[in-house]
Amino acid sequence: MLGTTRNTTTEHSCTYRKVGYKVVCMKRHALTFMEAKNLGSGKYADGEGLWLCKSDQSRGKWIVRLTIAGKRREMGLGRWPDVSIAEARTRAADARRDVRDGLDPIEARAKERYKPKKLTVKEAIDDCFKARQAELKGDGKAGRWMSPLNVHVIPKIGSMPIEDVDQHVLKTVFEPIWHTKPDAARKAMNRVNLTLKHGAALGLDVDLQATMKMRALLGKRRHEVQHIPSLPYKDAPAFYQDLCERTFVAALALRFLIVTVARTSEVRFATFEEIEDDVWVLTPERTKTGREHRIPLTDEALHIVEQAKALGSKKLLFPSARDRALSDAAMAAFMKREEMIARPHGFRATFRTWAENETDADWETKEGVLGHVVGSSVERAYQRSDRLAKRRALLNEWAAFLRSGVTS
Repeated sequence: MLGTTRNTTTEHSCTYRKVGYKVVCMKRHALTFMEAKNLGSGKYADGEGLWLCKSDQSRGKWIVRLTIAGKRREMGLGRWPDVSIAEARTRAADARRDVRDGLDPIEARAKERYKPKKLTVKEAIDDCFKARQAELKGDGKAGRWMSPLNVHVIPKIGSMPIEDVDQHVLKTVFEPIWHTKPDAARKAMNRVNLTLKHGAALGLDVDLQATMKMRALLGKRRHEVQHIPSLPYKDAPAFYQDLCERTFVAALALRFLIVTVARTSEVRFATFEEIEDDVWVLTPERTKTGREHRIPLTDEALHIVEQAKALGSKKLLFPSARDRALSDAAMAAFMKREEMIARPHGFRATFRTWAENETDADWETKEGVLGHVVGSSVERAYQRSDRLAKRRALLNEWAAFLRSGVTS
């Protein structure tokens, strides 16, 4: 059936053919620029499945109706008047050609829309860091995760596309520090590997084996790992006696570190609010393991706390002259001035060696004093005690040992 009609909502003439239950516009390029501009709200056929859908006289959109795999679908071609009639016809023709070639232009466009954008090495590192922040202590704000990358990687290849990074590129980055700074190289390499995995998860074409192949090129590191030097436990009482005769803040903080066997950062930022009766409670944000750690305070530790109150800070146990946290080098600097090889963190090894050789404490209690995670996840699910009483008894023995060198 052929005929000419004027639709009251379209304001333009078009020849239609009835095909089954459909009425199809037979005229090709039925719309003109002026018609499109003057038409009100409604749907207007241009022919060959192209339609202008107007929400009002000044705004609208183009769609093309396609039959893909036996199903009728509509594909948007852009806003009108941003997309002109000529451009809409070209886009509609391209879509019909894809369908004839057996392609699905709607699916192809969706894939292109979600195709990951190209990232530089720096952008990929930043994106990986944001994704991992929740896993890092304090959301990684201290900068330790980014530090080896900011120093050794980003300055050299930060502007390079992450997809161009291979073992040869990484070899030029890590070769200068592979043997001379093995710890920094190891940390930076691990983070680069995580960044490559993150890029792969985004859909980027990265080489996931780049770090492994780089290690094959550079070979085994010659540098041996050096542990933080510690004081032999038999010398600890004499050193502790010398500390008791010192009155400055760093010496008092070092005494507290030794008797509690805590980490340096835990002592530097210790507050009076954290001390509940005779227990020092460290929140997960304050511990290396990310778990709450309760440290039983011996009489010796409580005596140090009382001395700390005289320093005048309302918050910090061991404040600096400006009532801020003690410098991370303050305690180490004192030991260095005393021409000692040992360092503050080494007293944890001093305690552990003493406990192993001089006490009958079980392994779990000794490790618990150090704040280490003890047992597998399954064991911890059933064993929920933190062995506070046993740890208190062991720390009392340790305090008595240290005080054995103190003369009143």
